[in-house]
Amino acid sequence: MAEPAAQPSRSQAPWSRFLRPSGRPPAPSNPLPGTQASCGRGERGWGEPGAGGGGGFCCWDLKPWVSPPPTRGRRPHMCSRRGEGCRTVPLAGHVGFDSLPDQLVNKSVSEGFCFNILCVGETGLGKSTLMDTLFNTKFEGEPATHTQPGVQLRSNTYDLQESNVGLKLTIVSTVGFGDQINKEDSYKPIVEFIDAQFEAYLQEELKIRRVLHTYHDSRIHACLYFIAPTGHSLKSLDLVTMKKLDSKVNIIPIIAKSDAISKSELTKFKIKITSELVSNGVQIYQFPTDDESVAEINGTMNAHLPFAVIGSTEELKIGNKMMKARQYPWGTVQVENEAHCDFVKLREMLIRVNMEDLREQTHSRHYELYRRCKLEEMGFKDTDPDSKPFSLQETYEAKRNEFLGELQKKEEEMRQMFVQRVKEKEAELKEAEKELHEKFDRLKKLHQDEKKKLEDKKKSLDDEVNAFKQRKTAAELLQSQGSQAGGSQTLKRDKEKKNSYCFTVNSAVCRMLHETQVLFGLPVDALFLRNRAGPPFL
Repeated sequence: MAEPAAQPSRSQAPWSRFLRPSGRPPAPSNPLPGTQASCGRGERGWGEPGAGGGGGFCCWDLKPWVSPPPTRGRRPHMCSRRGEGCRTVPLAGHVGFDSLPDQLVNKSVSEGFCFNILCVGETGLGKSTLMDTLFNTKFEGEPATHTQPGVQLRSNTYDLQESNVGLKLTIVSTVGFGDQINKEDSYKPIVEFIDAQFEAYLQEELKIRRVLHTYHDSRIHACLYFIAPTGHSLKSLDLVTMKKLDSKVNIIPIIAKSDAISKSELTKFKIKITSELVSNGVQIYQFPTDDESVAEINGTMNAHLPFAVIGSTEELKIGNKMMKARQYPWGTVQVENEAHCDFVKLREMLIRVNMEDLREQTHSRHYELYRRCKLEEMGFKDTDPDSKPFSLQETYEAKRNEFLGELQKKEEEMRQMFVQRVKEKEAELKEAEKELHEKFDRLKKLHQDEKKKLEDKKKSLDDEVNAFKQRKTAAELLQSQGSQAGGSQTLKRDKEKKNSYCFTVNSAVCRMLHETQVLFGLPVDALFLRNRAGPPFL
């Protein structure tokens, strides 16, 4: 394999985002008022060793600009871009506001920077490995599996320090993306997450007491979309997802594990991906070319999209140097060798050249679009129906009056509805009351009839009871009379029965005595014999 090509040196100074890739500050397109910009070295280029510029810094000299004397009778040129009354005037000497860039650099360095990356791609494409390789460290994280029921977003924030520049890096990875059988809604959790970060920042902006200088900005600045190295074409899932995300985040498509296909296949695959993105109207992030200091390199790198990258945290000794590489039976793939992959191009464009532009594009384009749509949904507009400027206060008053009008209208509708329902309820209650009165009258009449019947029956029963008592009294009287008459007859009969009984007994006794005297030869009592017919004991 070929040896790694020598890489141009880059400045890592805290003000590097204000400098060109060569390490020089760019020539101001708009010099400060009253000054003219010139480079003391008068050189352009990247500043590589041996390129005629060295690798050191080159400061721009801000010299007082002496304007030509104005023409007699003419007023000085009015600057229409900066408002009425703005004009360019010469300075008689050094003032000192040329130190504003230094002040801005010092303030930015003391506050630190934040950068948020979203890694979207199927499980197993090397998202975590590439992040470790990009930032030359080992981020903590658990390996994802293919058994996730849905797409989840895992966010981790790290504090990095390089020289005296602090960076709060947030890496958001999609877990389970593309692992489901039904992939129709796989993009929705990603879109919802991005919108949630925009909404959180918008709510912080709308607060009365804002603390934006200490607020942790969680908006996604760059989306690295990992494409599987199939060598054929984009999957429908990739096209749908990128189409849904292109208006919300800066998409940088990359071909993951590009060492899995040959160079010729990789070239055709890049062309196929680019044509499919264009034909489907997917807007990916284009490196800016409006700044002349980076226009050439960014224009060149735009032609290399999508980047074919390889990630590895393993260092192998190649020649006399330790380099990040991947060892295969057929050879070694060097991560930082541009002949092997586009990792260096990705690192240059993402971190060393365009990181600030990604942050700015996120705020000025994607967030502003979300904010505008959200405020329009709330009813806020910049112009009135006559296309005249509309202040926020006027918009608020108009919206408030509209809301109060709608509230009054709804209140009146509710009042009328309430009155109508009350009338309907009163009619129902009156009808129910009428039915109750009729039922009461029927029951009252029925009760009176039943009461009359009971009274008649009671009277008849009382008559029967009186008749029965009379009959009972008569029967008792007759019974008493009959019992008196029958009592004397009963005594006579009882006496006759008694006499008859005694006579029978006496006769039996006499016979027994007589038989005894005869048996034993005793004398017979004449008296007894004389009176044997009568009761001897009476």
